[in-house]
Parts: sequence; C-alpha cells; structure tokens
Amino acid sequence: MTRIVLLISFLFFFGRLVYSSIGAWYHHQDKVQQQQSQQQSSLILNEADRE
Repeated sequence: MTRIVLLISFLFFFGRLVYSSIGAWYHHQDKVQQQQSQQQSSLILNEADRE
C-alpha cells in the first residue's frame, strides 16, 4: 500500500516538473523574442535619427 502511495506521489511530482519545465521554456522564448524585437526597433529608431 505504501509503495502505491509513493508511486502515485512520484508521478504527480514528475508530472508537475515536466509541466513547469515546458512553461518555463515557452516563457524564456517569449522573453528572448521580446528583447530581439526591442533591439531591432531601437536600431531602426537610431538609424532614422541619423538621417
């Protein structure tokens, strides 16, 4: 009985770990994309100021 409870607990723990890892990866990708778009827009603004 104890083994079953521990197995179920481990499955819940592992599932939450996988779920949060996927969410963190998507969040990281969004941050990188936002930074790249901000750098591009600031570069375009700087080039427009020079002209």
